[in-house]
Amino acid sequence: MEELRGEALTPRDAVDGQRVFVTLEEAMVDRGSRIGVLMGGLSTERSVSLKTGAAVAQALRSRGWDVVEVQVGRDLPARLIEAGVDVAWIALHGRFGEDGCVQGLLEVMGIPYTGSGVRASAVAMDKLATKRALASDPTVVMATDHVVRRGEAVPEGIELPVVVKPLVGGSTIGISIAGTAEELSVGVKEALELHPEVLLEAFVEGEEITVAVVDGRALPVVRIVPESGFFDFEAKYTEGRTRYEVPAEIDPGVAAAAQRAAEAAYRGLGCRGLARADFIVPTDGAPVFLEINTLPGMTATSLSPMAASAEGVSFEELVEHVLNGASCMTAGIG
Repeated sequence: MEELRGEALTPRDAVDGQRVFVTLEEAMVDRGSRIGVLMGGLSTERSVSLKTGAAVAQALRSRGWDVVEVQVGRDLPARLIEAGVDVAWIALHGRFGEDGCVQGLLEVMGIPYTGSGVRASAVAMDKLATKRALASDPTVVMATDHVVRRGEAVPEGIELPVVVKPLVGGSTIGISIAGTAEELSVGVKEALELHPEVLLEAFVEGEEITVAVVDGRALPVVRIVPESGFFDFEAKYTEGRTRYEVPAEIDPGVAAAAQRAAEAAYRGLGCRGLARADFIVPTDGAPVFLEINTLPGMTATSLSPMAASAEGVSFEELVEHVLNGASCMTAGIG
């Protein structure tokens, strides 16, 4: 399992009462480095990535870094060389960005990059692989599941309702809740158009929360309250369609359990830098783990920066801290 680099973030009091993150280890990124913000990409989440990339680039420039925005396509190696990128801040989401592909390319090129390494990225991107990797950890509670592969029939006798999910993907694209056999059939068909394998998870009714983890330490819990009742793509990215609470107004014991589970998932998969774990909290049980995102959205209004702000950490400070955790095995860093 990949080792975490450096010390966990800890908040401290600073000038004017602000709280900022510090590490006990000196930053590895030289101030003279050219930072390439990798954005766009080839996945269905391209539009979200462009927003993340623009916000990250602006934040880094405000902190005095030499930044170039790199639109990611199949000619990425040539673009990185042409732009003279020394360190990559990965602002990609979805396939060919969050799944270890770009991380592997950067390893081969010897370019340090932000976030988790190849293996952790690949496993976390696959919902089933994630669940199986964490199955032996009692800290991480998960819903029962079935897998349907392209060309196979949906198993008989599945208790409804279930949540239908493509095994690989994000931003809730292709996810549906099936309460009838007809809805299940339609949901599986649509999900299989996005990925050849589909995960059917027992539906857990409850409130959705999320826990960002930085360098192995959980930040305050964010409670998500969509007006539609389902935190889908529209609820995530349409202003005013969802209300957020941070710190979450939930039972402190439940919040602490979610933070422990998020940290356990982060460790168990060998994540680095910033990640974010999502949960459903049933009315009478422990938080149920849904997934962990190794490259969560990063605009000033995204969930991870929202959690950091609850500890007095600005968006710009968080972005810069993530940068200073950039590593690459083939460059001898980390």
